Amino acid sequence: MNELERRSYYSFVALYLGSSLLFILLLGYWYYSAQKNALESEIYYKLEHIADRLSTSIINAQMKGSTLELPNEKGFEYSLIPIEKAQEYKPGYYEKEGMKVLVSASPQEHLDVKYVVVKTDTYFKKLEDLQTLVLSVMVLSFGLVVIIAFVLSKLFLKPLHNRMVQIESFIQDVSHELNTPITALKMSASRAIKKEVYDKKILTNISISTKQLESIYKSLTFLNFKQKQEEAEMLNFKRVVQNVLAYYKELTDAKGIKIEAELEDIELEMIESRAELLVSNLLSNAIKYSMPETTISLKLTQEYFFIQDEGVGIEDKKLQEIFEMYKRDSQIAGGFGVGLSIVKQICNSFGMKIEVKSVLGKGSSFKVVF
Repeated sequence: MNELERRSYYSFVALYLGSSLLFILLLGYWYYSAQKNALESEIYYKLEHIADRLSTSIINAQMKGSTLELPNEKGFEYSLIPIEKAQEYKPGYYEKEGMKVLVSASPQEHLDVKYVVVKTDTYFKKLEDLQTLVLSVMVLSFGLVVIIAFVLSKLFLKPLHNRMVQIESFIQDVSHELNTPITALKMSASRAIKKEVYDKKILTNISISTKQLESIYKSLTFLNFKQKQEEAEMLNFKRVVQNVLAYYKELTDAKGIKIEAELEDIELEMIESRAELLVSNLLSNAIKYSMPETTISLKLTQEYFFIQDEGVGIEDKKLQEIFEMYKRDSQIAGGFGVGLSIVKQICNSFGMKIEVKSVLGKGSSFKVVF
């Protein structure tokens, strides 16, 4: 994991955990407040109910002249306040000494009872249990969120990591690809200066190296997302193929590769620079992966463009991957894994279909169906 990935990873985890913690805290606070209010109401109505039952027993005892029998309520304490001590109390519901207290005047001075006082510590015991429950659930929830955060961050950042690896590899490959023609240009120029004679071999090397650089430049320009939008127009595709063949003639001659071309005149509506790039990438790939003294065959009809080489070939399991960006089938030749991806993009943009067949060790063929 490089520095950028590490920073992205920790930023994502921190943002996810921070927002999740805030959500859990708000949710926990809302639940706790709701349950606390519900508990408060439950205790109040329970105290009021007990006070009413006591008052009813007092009133019935006086009215009937019977013995007063008071019910026993587990978890609740109560007392009867006679009239002479009533000034020490005030009716209402309040909290005192860790207990919830209800002072009720419902006895209405029957049996000389002014107030019924009912109190309990059940509220605070249940509230403590509620706090423990809410905190436990919040801690467990956040623990689960932490696990999810790290799992999700790995899953979400995996494509980024893969793309970073691809880009780093791409940069290394581009650097290598640029280094080869640049070195050749420097050596040829140095030889020409020392010899003070510009022979054909030196000029050919300079021309080949320059065209390699131009080819790389065109591919990189195509990959630029801010490339200038061009209009499609009717063009002679045969002329495009012939121009590309002429462009690479020095390179094919240098490797001793024979070109066999069977070309028909065909008019297509395309952007000329895209058509050139399509043919150029297919031909340069064929040249790159062909052995010296072999043959490359081209065929252009009204229905398709076909190119076949006698090169190293492609493994069957890799045929589905060769059109992916930064994917290279072989390390035998140079390249940085964008040529066939560009070909595929151009075909898609102009409604064409590309087919590939290959036999390992015998060569490959590409067919662009118009």
